[in-house]
Amino acid sequence: METRTGLSTRRERALVPVLVFLSAVVAVISSLGAPMIPTIAAVDHVSLAEAQWSLTVTMLVGAVATPVLGRLGDGPAHRTVTLTAAAMVVVGSVLAALPLGFGSLIAGRALQGVGVGLTPLAIATARDALPGAASRSAVGLLSITTVAGVGLGYPITGLIAQSFGIHAAFWFGAVISALALALAVLVLPPTTDRERRPLDTLGAVLLGLALVGLLLVLSEGESWGWGSARLWTVAGVSVLLLVCWVRHELRTAHPLVELRSLTNPVVLTADVAGLIAGVGMYLLLSLVIRYVQTPTGTGYGLGASVVVAGLVLLPFSALSLLSNKVVPTLARRTSSALVLPLGCVVSLISVLFFLFARNHLWEHLVVMGIAGLGVGCTFAVMPGLIVNAVPADEVGSAVSFNQLLRTVGYSAGSALCGAVLQAHTAPGRLLPADSGYRDAALIGCAVWVVTGLTTIVLPRLSAATAARKGARVDEELMVEESIADSVAGEAEVPVLRAGAER
Repeated sequence: METRTGLSTRRERALVPVLVFLSAVVAVISSLGAPMIPTIAAVDHVSLAEAQWSLTVTMLVGAVATPVLGRLGDGPAHRTVTLTAAAMVVVGSVLAALPLGFGSLIAGRALQGVGVGLTPLAIATARDALPGAASRSAVGLLSITTVAGVGLGYPITGLIAQSFGIHAAFWFGAVISALALALAVLVLPPTTDRERRPLDTLGAVLLGLALVGLLLVLSEGESWGWGSARLWTVAGVSVLLLVCWVRHELRTAHPLVELRSLTNPVVLTADVAGLIAGVGMYLLLSLVIRYVQTPTGTGYGLGASVVVAGLVLLPFSALSLLSNKVVPTLARRTSSALVLPLGCVVSLISVLFFLFARNHLWEHLVVMGIAGLGVGCTFAVMPGLIVNAVPADEVGSAVSFNQLLRTVGYSAGSALCGAVLQAHTAPGRLLPADSGYRDAALIGCAVWVVTGLTTIVLPRLSAATAARKGARVDEELMVEESIADSVAGEAEVPVLRAGAER
């Protein structure tokens, strides 16, 4: 009995570190393709546009897998779903690492994309398995880990690829994902007290097709041409599918995503802010990475290598992790409602710093450090707000939907960066003018201003709407009571008259 109790205690203590490690591994692996696109193109003898699919396919599969895993994870098979998804990441990592050609690489990267949905499952696990204070802390840390992992993935994979080749980088992903799977098998608790619900297959198909189309438009817009008929056709069909999906979700008994939860002002604020903040985050990351690697012969840029460009993101990861310690203090000294707008203000400062100071490497390190603190504060709060606002059996689905919106925001931010810089690239030239970075930074400032205003205005508007609805309900109840009293009074009059006559 004591042995079992001791084993159970050790598992409980190891749960949060294992969940954090699993989320960090997923974040690192999902960014594996980004710094190696030129190398992949050279090694596999494909164009840069084709090599870009090593990143795009992971993002596409992740967008589809995230809500599906979230809904499956809300049932009694939570542990099984988590371990199966982690195993698919391992298989994908091995497939990408084997020198079997470009097709094998793309297939492996697609399987790795399933791992994007693991973080919401980890958050739901922490919510179920840990007591109140520990649960809130773990949820915030897990949310930040997905952000910090991106900053860690670029320098690590860039260094390995430059030193040992692209296949070594994917073998690195295979090793750490296998280790994460093994630890998860040992530590993850069983989940058996949940009601089993049927999977909304039609909803998953509609949402998957819509997201694939929208992310294709965002990812391939630069290569297809933003005014091309193909792009606008795909965009139109995707929007139509998305409308059909919303209509279906609101009518089905067991929806893939409980869209009615968006009537909760807390959930609505977290989701809208997550989408817009994702745009601002990836816009700045993309700008910094491209600017640092731009040859100095253009009159700007630092001419740094892929490895150095990746190392510039380390302050982003470090400060985003540190923000998990800052957020509780901010919440105590101000309020939880103010943490989101304060994070947006810090992020705005980072973009302003890039706008006016980007000619030296140390300036980019400072920019990334400030951005990590701001984004960390913003994203650390969101899952906690959602977890506290929805029923326990909806946590996986609700957090997955927030993660999905972030992914769309990331894609939009990356595409926005490419579109703005392309607009400032003269015909016949490969690199944009420095003014492109200035204009993109100005857009980034606007994005964070909008995000901050959203976190302030949207809750108040929702609260005001709810108050008006409540007032109308109270008024209707008063009218009903008045009518009831009148009816009762009219019924009593004949009785009184009859008594007087008698």
